[in-house]
Amino acid sequence: MAISIVLADDHPVVLRGIQALLESERDLSVVGVAADGLETVGLTERLKPDVLVLDLMMPVLSGLEALRILRQRSPRTRTVILSMYSSSAFVAQALQNGAVGYVLKQCTEEDLVRAVREAAAGRRFLSPPVTEIAINDYIERSKAGTFDPHETLTARQRQVLQLAAEGRTNTEIAARLNISQRTVENHRATLMQRLGLQNQTDLIRYAIRRGLIPLDE
Repeated sequence: MAISIVLADDHPVVLRGIQALLESERDLSVVGVAADGLETVGLTERLKPDVLVLDLMMPVLSGLEALRILRQRSPRTRTVILSMYSSSAFVAQALQNGAVGYVLKQCTEEDLVRAVREAAAGRRFLSPPVTEIAINDYIERSKAGTFDPHETLTARQRQVLQLAAEGRTNTEIAARLNISQRTVENHRATLMQRLGLQNQTDLIRYAIRRGLIPLDE
């Protein structure tokens, strides 16, 4: 039976290219594609694919947050992160959130195909040059066991954080999440307090450090 795959990337050209690559392999089958984090969560939860190939920098809900949610909602789906970012911070956070693979977008086609197959088999795959850096950083973070206030945020507060970091106004966030503007304001005030943030600049810097938005946005 073919390995079922959901692809998630907000760049249509990239998405089509990855889909064509994976579907050229007889043992791989792309069963769904998504263009933002929220859509990814819903599609993966519904289809329960063997493997999710996920970009880190997704609109509405970041890849890391989508991964964290799906770890609970679709635990048998194994996730391979496909990203242009090779920093140990991004890789370590992806591993901590449950990813079993991390592949750079500049990798070879063979690396991505192998990562999907390894993930389906329950094995980890990290493409060079991130491998040793990622594992060592992950081990050190796990040993530290420090309290992370981000973990106290609700799913809705994480969504508000993501959208606010992308520069959306409270009105735009309310419309996107189908909640009232007052509710958005309350969520925003709560998350700012819990994370120790004072203003929008702090919020954006925090989002960059957490890998929710890229540095160049």
